Amino acid sequence: MKLLFEVLKPYKWFIFLTLTIKSAATLVELAIPYILSYILDDVVPTKNVRSILLWGVMMVICSALALIGNVVANRMTARTTRNTSRRIRHRLFERTLTLSSAQIDRFTVPSLESRLTSDTYHVHSFLGMSMRMGVRAPLLLIGGVIVTATLDPVLTLIMLIVMPLISLSVWVITKKGIPLFKRSQRSVDSMIRVVREDSQGIRVIKALSKTDYERRRYDAANKKLVGDETRASATMSASNPLVTFILNFGLVMVVLVGAFRVNDALTQPGKIIAFIQYFTIISNAMIGITRIFVHSSKGIASMQRIAEVVNTEEDICTESEEKYPPRRDGSHILFDDVSFSYIGKTDNLSHISFSLKKGQTLGIIGATGSGKTTLTQLLMRFYDVGEGAIYIDGRDIRTVSPDELRAKFGVVMQNDFIYHGTVADNIDFGRNLTPEQIKRAAELAQAEEFIELFPEKYERVLTSKGTNISGGQKQRILIARALAADPEILVLDDSSSALDYKTDSLLRRSIRENLVGTTTVVVAQRVSSIMNADLILVLDEGRIIGAGKHEELLVSCDIYREISESQIGGAFVE
Repeated sequence: MKLLFEVLKPYKWFIFLTLTIKSAATLVELAIPYILSYILDDVVPTKNVRSILLWGVMMVICSALALIGNVVANRMTARTTRNTSRRIRHRLFERTLTLSSAQIDRFTVPSLESRLTSDTYHVHSFLGMSMRMGVRAPLLLIGGVIVTATLDPVLTLIMLIVMPLISLSVWVITKKGIPLFKRSQRSVDSMIRVVREDSQGIRVIKALSKTDYERRRYDAANKKLVGDETRASATMSASNPLVTFILNFGLVMVVLVGAFRVNDALTQPGKIIAFIQYFTIISNAMIGITRIFVHSSKGIASMQRIAEVVNTEEDICTESEEKYPPRRDGSHILFDDVSFSYIGKTDNLSHISFSLKKGQTLGIIGATGSGKTTLTQLLMRFYDVGEGAIYIDGRDIRTVSPDELRAKFGVVMQNDFIYHGTVADNIDFGRNLTPEQIKRAAELAQAEEFIELFPEKYERVLTSKGTNISGGQKQRILIARALAADPEILVLDDSSSALDYKTDSLLRRSIRENLVGTTTVVVAQRVSSIMNADLILVLDEGRIIGAGKHEELLVSCDIYREISESQIGGAFVE
């Protein structure tokens, strides 16, 4: 809850004013039954119509003031909860964007989506309920007890006997409810994961006629969520009936004892009527407090999940050069005996060593799962190496700030994304590039030819994930995005798989001729995409099994030669 108080701090005086208005309105509301008791027992017997009307008007005024005060306070509460929820969502989203790849792997994307949506909603509801009822209900409860004590101490004693039973019931139920709501939110994560996977793969699902299978998979996740939510809700929903039963039992006892006391002339009928009204007020206050506890169970559980992300410490930190000294050997990129494991057990990359000079091209080829993408992710420091070191311009990348390091790269990743917006927006990607820069990038990426065929040209609106263009067009727009800012290092991770051989060849030639000073790292399945590289690495199960130029590998690496012969017959083609 420390995070919640931190977010609420800027609004502390506004919250104080809100609670003051709410408290004043509640206290005025508490006076109404007391005035009624006074009218019935002291004013009516005098038969003074003017006094009766005067005190009646006083009750109306109190009711109006209570109404106005509560409405104003509730509107102020809505404003505070809206602004606070917005700040929490902003903090959570901002931290999500800065999580390292390892942290995202640990939380999982569906869980992060759930925390940004349902968890923030639960916190919003909890805040609203707490501010609307958090002062009003206790004031009605405590104030009602104090006033009833002045009316009839004996009847008040009966009521006070009931209160500990209610408090104990609420405490036990809430203690069981919070863990159940946490489990329920984890089930929400699982269901979102299924929905996310199915929405991304809907075409494949239809193509393979697996709609029924995916429906059953969703049903399983949905049933688990329903079961967890039912257990949590059933546990918490027991509080209202239980509290109501205890309060009604207490009310029956008050009416019964009150009747005997009126009969014995120990109290007055007006006081009994006022006492019953106060008991109703106190009952509603207790039910309100119970509702606060129900919402707090969800809110606290959700706030803890949000805080887990927001308070996650950075695990990709900028280290000192004293700890990782520079290594000046003239290379632009240097991998020095690098090993890495995602889960700390079996190495996904083992003893990777190579160097590139500025402007050179590295080609990486190998079977699926051989570590090609992992190598590029280590280069951009999405993960830290387990052993060894990576240097750029002689500096260990662990001594370079993430912003400075990432600014060096232009990247096209596997499963990269197009967002809903124009072609120009997708190439620009929020960098405020000039139209000339955007057009030049499209030309280099061989994208201009099809962009110019659109009636809207660069203002053509693309759908989310680029579903209204072909795979090859999407890849060329993504490559244009990577080239647009003239990167120092260009990483193309299987970025030409949807291109025909002619377009792929033109793209490679364009990059080679126009980005002379850019060091390029190309991950590919095609030999033709990397055959002109200055250095080619052949990976297998995280190890380098071949390194050299195309002609050298045809002689020295059997696997590379087999791949080359199967694709292009070993011939050197351009």
